Amino acid sequence: MILDLKKVFLTENESVSVQEEFVLSEMENFVTPVTAAVTVENHAGMIVLEAAVRFVYRAPCDRCGQPVSKKNAYQFRHILVSELPEDDGNDYIQAPDYKLDTVSLLRDDILLELPSKFLCKESCKGLCSKCGKNLNEGACSCEAKEIDPRLAVLKQLLSE
Repeated sequence: MILDLKKVFLTENESVSVQEEFVLSEMENFVTPVTAAVTVENHAGMIVLEAAVRFVYRAPCDRCGQPVSKKNAYQFRHILVSELPEDDGNDYIQAPDYKLDTVSLLRDDILLELPSKFLCKESCKGLCSKCGKNLNEGACSCEAKEIDPRLAVLKQLLSE
């Protein structure tokens, strides 16, 4: 959604609030559309965008491979400017011609906020490296104390 923020930029204490839903179609892991509540306010000439987003995200656990769906809710805050200062380009979001594409901005925020490791639970035991059994469902029958063949010589030193 493209927001026209000219009135907010030019009028002190002015604000705009919108509710929107959008689909991140390029990402199949998003089970539901993203619901966003966006507010843009002018506080004594400083334009602040605050957004709250909610969605359900599904992905396989990085340890055991089981599919997991999680509800996510994030809060984002940005300072908007009509022109970027030369030295502070990373601190502000530019709204050229007082217009801002909120879907693009929030999509980038969400993708940066998603965890790099997606787990079904913090205590996930993963899969056995030999037989592939899901260790969350119980122990496997593999020998637990197999020694790395490269270190077998060190075991001989300990037994002497």
